[in-house]
Amino acid sequence: MPDILRYIKGYLRIRVTGFSPERFMNLCGNKEILLWDIMREKDGYCMCVSLRSFYRLKAIVRKTRTKVVILERNGLPFLLPFVRKRSVFVLGLFLAIVFWYLSGYFVWDIELDGNHRVTSDQIEAFLEENQVRAGMWQKDLDIETLEKQIRRTFPMVIWTSVKLDGTKLLISVKENDAPVLVPENEIVERIGTNLVSEFEGVIVSIVVRNGVPLVKAGDVVERGTVLVDGKVPVYQEDGTVRQYILREADADIVIEHTKLFETELGYDYMEKLYTGREKVHYFIRIGKKGEYKIPVERPFLQYDRLMRSGRPGVLEKLRIPVFLGSYTYREYQNVEHLYDREAAREILEKELTQFLQTLEQKGVQIIEKDVTIETEKEGFVLRGTFTVQEKAGRQVEIDRGETDVHDIGDDEE
Repeated sequence: MPDILRYIKGYLRIRVTGFSPERFMNLCGNKEILLWDIMREKDGYCMCVSLRSFYRLKAIVRKTRTKVVILERNGLPFLLPFVRKRSVFVLGLFLAIVFWYLSGYFVWDIELDGNHRVTSDQIEAFLEENQVRAGMWQKDLDIETLEKQIRRTFPMVIWTSVKLDGTKLLISVKENDAPVLVPENEIVERIGTNLVSEFEGVIVSIVVRNGVPLVKAGDVVERGTVLVDGKVPVYQEDGTVRQYILREADADIVIEHTKLFETELGYDYMEKLYTGREKVHYFIRIGKKGEYKIPVERPFLQYDRLMRSGRPGVLEKLRIPVFLGSYTYREYQNVEHLYDREAAREILEKELTQFLQTLEQKGVQIIEKDVTIETEKEGFVLRGTFTVQEKAGRQVEIDRGETDVHDIGDDEE
């Protein structure tokens, strides 16, 4: 407590040298002038004295023929002049403290967890409709009501937890992994589909799970041929068709057909040669879309633009969506080059390899291939002819007007 009072009133650290420093301290004691933190030095003493008492030392200094030098000035009386001279700095510091304090009353970030069947875009759209967004007052957020609304809006969500962690809103959900059952009393309109061939080729194998097969292994089919019919007939006792049941045709069908691939590469190409000249422009972005920057003219005739952005450390902890960044413009010149045959072959074969890898990822089996690279007027051309075996069968909805059909449940024969 005494230290706080001394700081408020102000005090000095002084050095006393001369004829009789000891007599100086005795006279200070006689006049009830408090000295503290007294330290012996080679040619005198160092000590502390209050600002008010310092002005009473003049007569003692003259009487003892000593010399007093001020070493340090401490306390509020010495801080206030500094503050008055730097009012803009103090105002900025004050506003920063107010901003820091008030920011804690807002929601600056929303984090979703546990959603798989319900996409993040769906939940974000729901939050936007209910006025829940980054930058809102925390007092305007009704957590209990929000939890109920999420469960009511998304039936597959069976559990919801909404909580505030500082300025971040955490929304955790748990979805129902069990299949959704349709009530028995609810009539569902069944849509029948056929499986139609997307290719022209030969049927290699066919395994039907649902529907009526119209082709068999070894048959040659055209593009658009119906492979599996989704209209399942129900016969009467005399062998005539009584009605049709609509089904979604389902089968594993493999067709062997021919696939073509062609890619071109011109003789010449342009390469960027950077000159080393760069210009940097800074910007500030608030939220996802609000970007503010100083309008600038086109920096160079040809250039690349590299963007860097980040959130300052203080704003990162508060989750405040304010980002600082810069655009770096790098000048370049286009230099023309010519491909030789080997370089062209290497580039074209890379494109071919990517094409074949895409086929493998789709489960396409390559039986035969014939690839050539030719030189033509416009450049190099790679052509490939591949005999492949590929799963086929595109679902096409049945036109209910084509035949008199009757839709019944899966359990009816």
